[in-house]
Amino acid sequence: MTVHVSALGLGRFGRRTEGWLDLAAEAATLALEGLGRKPVDLLVVGSMLTGAVNGLESTVPRLASRIGMESTAGFRVDAASASGAAAFQAAVLAIESGRYERALVVAAEKMTGPPTPEVTRALANSLHPSEVAAGATMPGLAALIAQRYCARYGVSPSVFDLVSVHMRARAALNPNAQFQTPVRADEVSASRPVALPLRLLHCPAISDGAVALVVEKGAGPASVLGFGQGLDAMRLIDRVDLTTFAATRVAARRAYEMARITRKELEVIELHDAFAPFALIDLEDLGVCGPGEAGNWFAQGWVAPDGRLPVNPSGGVLGRGHPIGASGLAEIAEVACQLRGEAGPRALPRLPRIGLAQSIGGMASHNFVTILGREAS
Repeated sequence: MTVHVSALGLGRFGRRTEGWLDLAAEAATLALEGLGRKPVDLLVVGSMLTGAVNGLESTVPRLASRIGMESTAGFRVDAASASGAAAFQAAVLAIESGRYERALVVAAEKMTGPPTPEVTRALANSLHPSEVAAGATMPGLAALIAQRYCARYGVSPSVFDLVSVHMRARAALNPNAQFQTPVRADEVSASRPVALPLRLLHCPAISDGAVALVVEKGAGPASVLGFGQGLDAMRLIDRVDLTTFAATRVAARRAYEMARITRKELEVIELHDAFAPFALIDLEDLGVCGPGEAGNWFAQGWVAPDGRLPVNPSGGVLGRGHPIGASGLAEIAEVACQLRGEAGPRALPRLPRIGLAQSIGGMASHNFVTILGREAS
């Protein structure tokens, strides 16, 4: 059964004064307005921190009541930083079951307000308990991965600066992005150390925001061609290789097989650059280039809008912002926007035919890949 994205609601990412419910309702309302008067019979919500940080549970009935969808069915999906992508795939599966005709998928997060250490502790709940007990944090573990990557492939940490420069340049064209100003490589390398070799501008900022998509039966300009999920050991010490994310490789293989395409047919990618080095690993895990080669793609400008394969025209996590439960859906939404010709000032020079969105959950322990196309599979 073919399923497509028929409407989108994109809110602004950044520091917002509104609460979680306000942000979610804003995006949902925009998507429903774009849909017109068509009925929606399923509501799927993706979020990670509503309970831990906002003290808010029962998000589905709260949101349904707020936007006038009390008569629909609904459920919430939590897959850490991949919650939005997981919610999207859950909605697609629900429609493919034949039980539902049309679903509203909403992913939202409210992270600003509480002290940063409190938010950091909540994010660490997606790590293995033994790592948390040892004092591990997301940036700390990401730094270990970055160190191993540099050592294995003889890569200078300066290549991470190029990733941040690229993402911020793309975000400057995105009116909904948290960061609207480009940065230079020397500014990135001079930013405050967080967990070396990672510096402040290699890391995502705490952010608020929401995204909503309507998916329904039938073909459209942003049809779902394939999707996949992959899992990996939660503890880094239990993984065979830290310079690749096995969960992405599995998810990508399943998505490519379902879509019956190869990576050479992709014309735009939205990948999950939770930290600058992750963008390099993601590009390699998706099969775009070989191990240790992704840095050259950024150095040569091959990931630019007019390059070999445009990467993160939205600005990605580093530029667009990272309201953590919403990012996975934001990646899918950007691919849909590009395919539908609705990307505005960040539109690619050539309207793409096939695009891919990749999302990371936790420290790459459960990752998702979704492939959309302007033609039904």
